Amino acid sequence: MATALTPTDPNSDYSLPMHSVASEQIAFKANVAVLTSGGDAQGMNAAVRAIVRVGILLRAKVFFIKEGYQGLVDGGERIEEANWAKVSDILQLGGTAIGSARCMDFKEHWGQLAAAKNLVMRGITNLVVIGGDGSLTGANRFKLRWTDLLAELQKNGDITPEQQKRYHHLSVVGLVGSIDNDFCGTDMTIGADSALHRIMECVDALRTTAQSHQRTFVLEVMGRHCGYLALITAIASAADWVFLPEDPPEDGWEDEMCEKLEEGREAGQRLCIVVVAEGATDRQGNPITPELVRDVIKENTDHDTRVTTLGHVQRGGSPSAFDRLLGTRMGAEAVYALRDSVPGTPAHVISISGNKEIRVPLIECVEKTQAIGKALQERRFEDALNLRGRSFLNNLEIYRTLNNRHVPENANALMSPQQARAQLKGIVQEHRSQVVAVLNVGNPCPGMNAAVRAVVRTVMFEENFKVLLVSEGFDGFYNDEVEVASWRSVSGFLSQGGSILGTNRNVPQDLGQLALKFEKYNVCGLVVIGGFQAFESVRKLYDAREDFRQFCIPIVCIPASISNNVPGSELSIGCDTSLNAIVKACDIIKQSA
Repeated sequence: MATALTPTDPNSDYSLPMHSVASEQIAFKANVAVLTSGGDAQGMNAAVRAIVRVGILLRAKVFFIKEGYQGLVDGGERIEEANWAKVSDILQLGGTAIGSARCMDFKEHWGQLAAAKNLVMRGITNLVVIGGDGSLTGANRFKLRWTDLLAELQKNGDITPEQQKRYHHLSVVGLVGSIDNDFCGTDMTIGADSALHRIMECVDALRTTAQSHQRTFVLEVMGRHCGYLALITAIASAADWVFLPEDPPEDGWEDEMCEKLEEGREAGQRLCIVVVAEGATDRQGNPITPELVRDVIKENTDHDTRVTTLGHVQRGGSPSAFDRLLGTRMGAEAVYALRDSVPGTPAHVISISGNKEIRVPLIECVEKTQAIGKALQERRFEDALNLRGRSFLNNLEIYRTLNNRHVPENANALMSPQQARAQLKGIVQEHRSQVVAVLNVGNPCPGMNAAVRAVVRTVMFEENFKVLLVSEGFDGFYNDEVEVASWRSVSGFLSQGGSILGTNRNVPQDLGQLALKFEKYNVCGLVVIGGFQAFESVRKLYDAREDFRQFCIPIVCIPASISNNVPGSELSIGCDTSLNAIVKACDIIKQSA
């Protein structure tokens, strides 16, 4: 149970706030410094804030090192003691409030000597570095050289033997702040989610003007040698083509891409999107630039093609709700990791794995990250993909499936009402196909339509399977409001909110009648997308299996609720979008307050 702590000095900014920390917390009476280095990323300020406040709560003194490693080398006013109030209004700010810089001086021996002296003079032996792989590599080297640096400083008379003995151990913890999400060992890096939000805002803006003029847009996104931003953008925008550093196109990609764009235009698609990662190459290592892609499209089609390079827009703006939470969680865990560190403890990176904070040896992550760069340089693309990890490979497979040009026969056509009725009649009367039904239950939420689209297009690659779209939840079964899906019938689903199929909160009551409908439409699998009512409905069908054999089929519930209240799931579809809307409203309120 939390207990009230008496501030050390009621008039001091360094004082602990009242009612602030649980009594079982172990004190950490040490000096801690935090710096941000390299490229800025949204969410860095959330991490800085958490480091300062958790450090203060544990009775540590926390220092800002301003302007990254340059501030560590320069010392003086660039190393400033932090307090509770100084981080009270930075959570919603993008960039980094304590500044960042790329410092060449720190790579030199004299620069590291100066940095070590500046830390010793302030009694700092705990360092948190927020940055990319280069910044964290520098921190690890600094830690490994710490003992030798102190010995040299003592020999030169810059520090006393007592200081050398007292501050003999330097603890280092890294947090990965990078919009590229290019660091191995963590599921997400601070800033990547916000960058994706900026990109999607721009894509949605391009969508309206492109559809007005029937244009093709070639969109370049950041990422250096990592295709994460490009790949997720391609999935989220239903891009027609994507160029990734880790998965270069085969020779002859020019004709293949243009044929894909032409097929989309012939099918009535007014907007075509090609996403290019800034480090994209072909299989011979030749750069693929957005200008090259534009010229290829213009030479082979009559599409009005424009290039949009987002650049540093992707770094700007307020952090998303996810990045604010991620930075806060990582920052807090960094202080606990420093508290637990003892001489001999290697430098660690605070990572997220399966939505849990973990501590991973920094050097292992850096070596694996650098191995990807080497694999790309040597054009070992399959090795690079495997090193990116299972999540990246899964996302790539999802994109290939949902945007596949070579769809199954007859799946690509947009059926007329007569054709749709004929297919439905074939299902009802002859049971010619196995049917997977998909419906929404509960309140509508963002992302429901994307889930429906994914189900439809994935099932279509299974031989002799059809997808039945059920309108208005289970009521659609009772009222026979169903239709057979085609590949293109879900083409416009991805970017739209709410529920195109319609939904309601009704849990099925007449299970006997529902069982007859399952038999009528030869339902061999059921996907229910929704919130707690969806979960409750699926549970009801499961409990009724002994009485109704029609329910003895694979049944899947996909959690979709802004309330995030579906048992067994940490994150429901829609809740992230809802949180961002709430956070945006809170930011506006803060400004007016």
